[in-house]
Amino acid sequence: MTRRRLLSAAAVAAPALAGVAAAAGVAAAGANGVVAVTFPLTSALLVSGLVLSCAIAVGSAARRSLRSREERGIAMGSEREREAHRRFLARLDHELKNPVTAIRAALETDLEPSPSLAVAAGQADRLAVLIGELRSLSALETSEIERAPVDLSAVVRDETDAFAEDLAARGMRREIDVQLPAAPWPLPSVAGDADLLAVAVRNLLVNAAKYADPGARIEIRGAEDAGWVVIEVADTGWGIPEDELVRVWDELWRGGRARRVEGSGLGLSLVRVVAERHGGDVAIRSREGAGTSVRIRIPVAPA
Repeated sequence: MTRRRLLSAAAVAAPALAGVAAAAGVAAAGANGVVAVTFPLTSALLVSGLVLSCAIAVGSAARRSLRSREERGIAMGSEREREAHRRFLARLDHELKNPVTAIRAALETDLEPSPSLAVAAGQADRLAVLIGELRSLSALETSEIERAPVDLSAVVRDETDAFAEDLAARGMRREIDVQLPAAPWPLPSVAGDADLLAVAVRNLLVNAAKYADPGARIEIRGAEDAGWVVIEVADTGWGIPEDELVRVWDELWRGGRARRVEGSGLGLSLVRVVAERHGGDVAIRSREGAGTSVRIRIPVAPA
């Protein structure tokens, strides 16, 4: 035991030892006196209340201090986890980029065309797209974003029109309905990067169309809610099993049924990061066999 601990233990034990010594001295002297102290009842009640209040205050302060330390520890742990995750994405991008580039270059040489080479070329292109998306996601989590007034209603309309044209060109039948408020006033502006917000909306539309049967309905709704602009993309698609909902925001993760459709598993992750970088959040509800609804909330731009 160190000297400091010895001194601390002695300071704590000193009052008890002094009381024991005094009691032993009185007993040895043969005295067995009684000390009677009179104290007004009102004063006794007042002092008791003050002592109890002080004890409660000290206990509450101790609990707050402990909770604050725990929260700081959790926050530090979360930040370390996010930093480790960013390093992993950067490392994955670095390790995959050169091999994929070499594979694509080799497949573009003058080889005799064959179905196998066509499949290999397609998968190499898919890997290249995946690497680009990983790079974009990693950069988005750390880089500064533009802060300018953005008309989110206009972003939604533009992306929906372009997406509907793309679906028609590919012969994919989807019923799309856009419901954005106009009376008594339209949605307020948000502060952020219009291009990134457009990417988030586009990813939600792509998911709604991709994981659904022909003829499925997609509804895009907008609303203002207590200082937030809320955009919801809902569909009558396949839906997501309840036990898979907790993982839909994880990078590269794909549900059991979703694996039958080509994709990277980064769409919803990108939506989440875009929302969070704008000070907002995302939420999802889904019922297997009925459809899915994803909501993105962005704070209204300061006046």
